[in-house]
Amino acid sequence: MSFVRSVRPSNLVILAALPFIVYLFASSGDYQRALRAILGIEPGSGVYVPGFLLLAVAFAAGLGVLILSRAKAVRPRLTIATGLVALVATAAILAGDLVHPFIASVVANGVDPFKSDLVVKGVTPRQLTEAADLMVRGVEAWLWPTYAVLLLAGLGLLFAGGRAAVPAESLARRAGSWLTGLLNGAGLVFVLLFAHLAFASGLATTIRAAIAAYILAAILGLVWVGLLKLRYTRRNLVAFAALTCVFAALSAWFLLQPKDGYVLAGTLEGKVGIVTNTPSGLISAVRFGQYEGGPTTETPVRTFVTPQQAIEAIGKKEDVSGALLPSASVPADWPRLWQVKALNDRDRATGITFAVIAIILGLLTFGGFLHRRHPLSIGSEFVVDTIRGIPMLVIVLYVGLPLSGALKDATAGVFDPPNLMRGIVAMALAYSAYLAEIFRSGINAIPAGQIEAAGSLGLNRWQTARLVILPQAFRIVIPPLGNELIAILKDTSLLSILSIRDITQRMREFQSASFLPFAPYNSAAILYILLTLAAASLISLIEKKYDVKHR
Repeated sequence: MSFVRSVRPSNLVILAALPFIVYLFASSGDYQRALRAILGIEPGSGVYVPGFLLLAVAFAAGLGVLILSRAKAVRPRLTIATGLVALVATAAILAGDLVHPFIASVVANGVDPFKSDLVVKGVTPRQLTEAADLMVRGVEAWLWPTYAVLLLAGLGLLFAGGRAAVPAESLARRAGSWLTGLLNGAGLVFVLLFAHLAFASGLATTIRAAIAAYILAAILGLVWVGLLKLRYTRRNLVAFAALTCVFAALSAWFLLQPKDGYVLAGTLEGKVGIVTNTPSGLISAVRFGQYEGGPTTETPVRTFVTPQQAIEAIGKKEDVSGALLPSASVPADWPRLWQVKALNDRDRATGITFAVIAIILGLLTFGGFLHRRHPLSIGSEFVVDTIRGIPMLVIVLYVGLPLSGALKDATAGVFDPPNLMRGIVAMALAYSAYLAEIFRSGINAIPAGQIEAAGSLGLNRWQTARLVILPQAFRIVIPPLGNELIAILKDTSLLSILSIRDITQRMREFQSASFLPFAPYNSAAILYILLTLAAASLISLIEKKYDVKHR
């Protein structure tokens, strides 16, 4: 009865319904197929589970030793038992071949299947070639023994330092803590958050996207709050006014560059040739007849790399009868329909960008002057208020499609993040505004007298924030932060609009292929309910740990 009372009421309802849910999935082939598709279970992925579990247990136990050794109310026997678990798991990794299939799957799914020579072309799920498999085995031959040696060294230093006269100041303990923490922490983060999980890729995508977006949103939220708390000084105002003038001058310099001359020559009976790097505004004007004497109907165009290719296409009497060419490239005997001068797209885009930055800085500087506030504080308030007024789906679409495309074009394809990264950044940006308000309310709840007392003790602003304000504010904001975690976990379903194969996207794909009316949707709904209840239970444990009182 004590166990039943310790379970949250909402979880108790799920536990009561769990036998029915298990029976539903066990007895129905449609629900089984739907669950496999939505979870992202690849054919033959069962061989990867032992390797994943061994690595996860080894890294988690190694990290657990560090955490338990630093805790005050933990028995030494528990720490020793956890260390033995880490050593046994590491010995199993070294002794058998259980980890290799999982590592091979991670490598195969971590490369481009169309460009890389490591995977067999046209095979699903992805498989390494024989040469690549031998290479991976060669890396594992020294990787796992090295991990075992470093783990033994870290644990040895950790336990040896714990026997010192002052364990907290022991050099061996510090070295063991850093070695054990970095080694196992990096391994656990990689296995749980980055490695491809072929036995649950859809579920892993949803959870990883939610965790990454939540962490990034929390960081951005703290940044917005930090900017909001900046103090006003006349020196800052003068510096921002100077920056405004600098960006305005840069904008004027780019926008006043010499313009290039272009001529629309030939006839409009066929297509019009457009040369690469022609200003986009001129292309639109030619297509839609937005020039003097232009046709009222849309003119078809065809793109060429060089002016000479366009001229040759017209000379061969193909489907091209005219071209928009630089003035120096137009043959003298061609009829000229339109002449114009225009700034190239690179200088124009750079000048407009600097102009926008100058306008924003100018407005922030003027607002700071009027209200005696730091310009960045004005900007932070504007960002938070603006983001909260835009629907989540609009932000995901805007960041994932036009903004990412513009950044890709501006960097000549160097910056081209995958869709999952675009979706994570979009959700983090959207939720950072809400988390910023939560952090701000928690910080404002701290009595001003404590801040004054910290100053009287000689603590600077950063020390006061880190040692006095944030620890107390964190306890206050745990419940609303938990609510945002659950909300962001559910809103990952919006990332399916970017073709990210999470639970929702896989549900849609399976439903489109199977035409089943209820099984896909019910399976996805049950998964989301289980995820959110697990998150709620985790939040409840954290609240109990920090003794958060519900009123």
